[in-house]
Amino acid sequence: MSKHKKESFFWTSYSDLMTSLFFVMLVLFVLVIALLHKKISAQALKLEEFEKIEEIKKSLNNIDSAYFEYNPDYKKHILKIRVNFPTGKSDISNIDYNTLQALQKAGRAVKNQIDEVTKTNPEIQYLLIIEGQASKDNYTQNYELSYERALALSRFWQNSGIDFGKNCEVLISGSGTGGSMRDSYERNNQRFLIHIIPKTGVIENN
Repeated sequence: MSKHKKESFFWTSYSDLMTSLFFVMLVLFVLVIALLHKKISAQALKLEEFEKIEEIKKSLNNIDSAYFEYNPDYKKHILKIRVNFPTGKSDISNIDYNTLQALQKAGRAVKNQIDEVTKTNPEIQYLLIIEGQASKDNYTQNYELSYERALALSRFWQNSGIDFGKNCEVLISGSGTGGSMRDSYERNNQRFLIHIIPKTGVIENN
């Protein structure tokens, strides 16, 4: 083979190799761009979901102020109705009639707020946490007692025909004499805290 033919064959092979490498790099470039676009889209969706959840949280904070006071530090609603159970008692029937009427109205206020938000965000799920607290005294089972009182309130609302809807799951808890959200005046710690949490997930824009 002559020197000219060898050089021609070399440059032809070299050209084919570079063309193949170009197409490989082009495919890789397109693949990387597609993956980045998918990742950016996923991040944008998560950001949109986060912003929507924050918007819903703000809406849920507007429960009737006649019955609830929102604490932004703990992100919980304090039920403003003074509920004084007898020491060691959790039976809701021990509460006077006027207080029971106020509790019923408070429950309906929660329901109305959830219903209002659900109208524009029907796919959102909620956790409604009813937390009972207790004041420090000589009673030795305040943790159990606070849970039983929260359960009594939940059942009272249920028996009053207050249905928070299929999108809302109700959880009962009792923090007893513990927890970080305490009033300096112990008697005031015989109260209920309400926490409404939107569940994250796929959110449809309306």
